[in-house]
Amino acid sequence: MKSIFVAYDQAHHENVIEALNDTNVRGYTFFEQTGGRGTKGGDPHLGSHAWPSMNSSILTVVDDEKVQPLLARLKKLDDDNPMLGLRAFVWNVEQSI
Repeated sequence: MKSIFVAYDQAHHENVIEALNDTNVRGYTFFEQTGGRGTKGGDPHLGSHAWPSMNSSILTVVDDEKVQPLLARLKKLDDDNPMLGLRAFVWNVEQSI
């Protein structure tokens, strides 16, 4: 099993949820307000007077075969909207209950 952490501009939210649904990823934890700054450029998302926009993020744990289809959908979303920002990271899950 793998965990996938997705951080994205809040404007992406409906499309990220659609990507999860279309790739049969049912379970996830959603963090509505996530601040941060990307490594490749773009504006920080800090919820401050100077940088008022915010990110959201989702953490999900999936079977290995669901990782690539979801990452492909998320990459297309990011490629289609490069100024908004979207990043996804995958980790191994050693155990769960």
